[in-house]
Amino acid sequence: MASVLVVDDHEVVRRGTRQLLLEGIPDAAIAEAADARHALSVMVSVPVDLVVLDVALPDRDGLDLLVELRRRWPKVPVLVLSALPEDAFAPRALRLGAAGFVAKGSSGEELLAAVRLALAGRRYITPTLAQQLEVPGAESPDPREILSRRELEVARYVARGLTVREIAGRLGLSEKTIGTFRKRIGRKLGVSSNVELTRYAIEHGLVE
Repeated sequence: MASVLVVDDHEVVRRGTRQLLLEGIPDAAIAEAADARHALSVMVSVPVDLVVLDVALPDRDGLDLLVELRRRWPKVPVLVLSALPEDAFAPRALRLGAAGFVAKGSSGEELLAAVRLALAGRRYITPTLAQQLEVPGAESPDPREILSRRELEVARYVARGLTVREIAGRLGLSEKTIGTFRKRIGRKLGVSSNVELTRYAIEHGLVE
């Protein structure tokens, strides 16, 4: 059973993260902390396998807390979950020892993929960020883990050469909706064109 500590000063975020984790990892034990002081108190009192940490805390800088957590509990991975810009803060968090950086605007599938990688002792870095960094041990998650079911369908159709209109017709959705899915797929997988998406889909076994 995995034990996860969620550290965030917003109760809504903590509760939402708790619910998402329990849906993806039903047997997980989830603890919550609203600030750094409470987080450290939990760490010394109960076993923790993973910390999901916001960097904007009311009593202490989250990255400073990250450094202390890594120093005192080096075997416990810390996954940063933040509303701050990925390109500005993720590199610093990774250099300080974070197991990964997930933007708060990401999908639930993406957060769960990052959590599973961190619990397995691996590092999570989005494909977009991986293109900008050279981080030892960095791994991009399987697209099946970070794309929703509908996004996977759209990605497969795009990779097979279907147009937006054709995909919309097959799925019974509007062309605008398909375009939105296509943008999300590009952001999550770090691809900008249909050619790149097709290559990515073939390399990861999404299409033959």
